[in-house]
Amino acid sequence: MINRRRLLAGATAALAVVAATVFGLGTANAESNGGVRVMPLGDSITDGLTVPGGYRIDLWQKLVAGGYTVDFVGSLSNGPANLGDHDHEGHSGWTIAQIDANVVNWLRTYNPRTILLHIGTNDIYGSDPAGAPARLSTLIDHITAQSPNTELFVATIIPLGFSDSVVRAYNAQIPGIVQSKASAGKHVHLVEMYSALTTADLADGVHPNAVGYGKMANVWYSSLLSVPGSLSNGTPPTTAPPTTVPPTTAPPTTVPPSTVPPTTVPPSVGCSASVSLNSWTGGFVATVRVTAGSAAVSGWTVTMTLPSGASVTNAWNADRSGSSGTVQFTNVSYNGSIAAGQYTEFGFQGVGSGGGMTPTCTAR
Repeated sequence: MINRRRLLAGATAALAVVAATVFGLGTANAESNGGVRVMPLGDSITDGLTVPGGYRIDLWQKLVAGGYTVDFVGSLSNGPANLGDHDHEGHSGWTIAQIDANVVNWLRTYNPRTILLHIGTNDIYGSDPAGAPARLSTLIDHITAQSPNTELFVATIIPLGFSDSVVRAYNAQIPGIVQSKASAGKHVHLVEMYSALTTADLADGVHPNAVGYGKMANVWYSSLLSVPGSLSNGTPPTTAPPTTVPPTTAPPTTVPPSTVPPTTVPPSVGCSASVSLNSWTGGFVATVRVTAGSAAVSGWTVTMTLPSGASVTNAWNADRSGSSGTVQFTNVSYNGSIAAGQYTEFGFQGVGSGGGMTPTCTAR
C-alpha cells in the first residue's frame, strides 16, 4: 500500500526544489513600504507551493485597489512580479507545533499589526490529528501573549482530497477555540475558509490551484474589512477625497415659497442579512453577513428561527440571546457601525441541521 504521508512529503519536497530554483524561495528581502504590517502565517498553502505566492497575490492586489497600504512581513520571500510584497511566514511541511516553536521570535522581529493564520493541514495526516485543536489553542495563546494588540485571524483549513472527516473534525473545534479567546478579550477572529473551496479548487489534492487561491484571497479580504483597525494603524485608507470645484457662475436667486415646503425624508435606515452554511452530520457553522442599506447604521440585530432540534453552541463577533427556536444576534462594540452599502460578518456554531434559516436584520 502506498503511504499517503510519504507520497505527500515526496511531492512537497520535489515542488519545493523547483520553487526554490525558479522563484527564489528563501529568506525575506524585507520589502517594507511603511504600511500596516500583515503576517501571512502557516505552511505550504500560505507559501504557495503549486502557485508561488498563493493567496497573497490576489489579496495584495485587492488591498492596493482598496486604497490600503500594507506591508507583508516574515522571514521568507517568494512569488511573481505582480505580487508587490513577497514576505511571509509560510513554511512548507510544517505542523502547528513547528510554527509554535518559532512564532514568538517572528513576532519580536516583525511586530505585525495583523496575522493571517492557516495551519493544521500537515497535522491532519500526522501521527496525532486528534491533538491538533489543543495545539492550535496553545499556539493562539502564545501569539496573543506576545502580541496582545495584534489582530489574529484564525482560519478553518481548506478541504483535502482525502481524510475529509478528519479535516471536518479539526475544523469543528476551531470556532469554540476562537470564541473562548475572544470572550477573554483577545483580538482573535474566526475565518471560515473550508466552505469557500472544494476539492475541484485543488491542484494536487492538498494545495489550491490559481482559482482556489483567488477564493482564499476573497475570504481573507472580507474578513479583514470586517474588523476595523486590522488594515490601519488608526488612520483610514489612502484613497483621496474628491475635490470640490466652486461654481463659475452666480447661484440663482431663491424665491421664497408661497406654501409650506414638503418635508424632506431622510435616507432609509435599514440593513439586510444573509447566511451561508458549512454543514456536516450532526452540526454546522453559519456565517452571517450584515449589509447596511442606503444609509449608515450605528448598530444592528439579526433574528432567525432555527429548525426544530437545532441549537447554537457558540457565536463570535456578535452577542447572542437564546440558543434554540428564535435566536437574536446583536453587534458587539467594534462592528456595530457600518457605512452605507458596506457589510460586516459574524458567525455561530450549532448542533443539528441549520438548513432553511432565513435571517432578518433590524438597524439602529
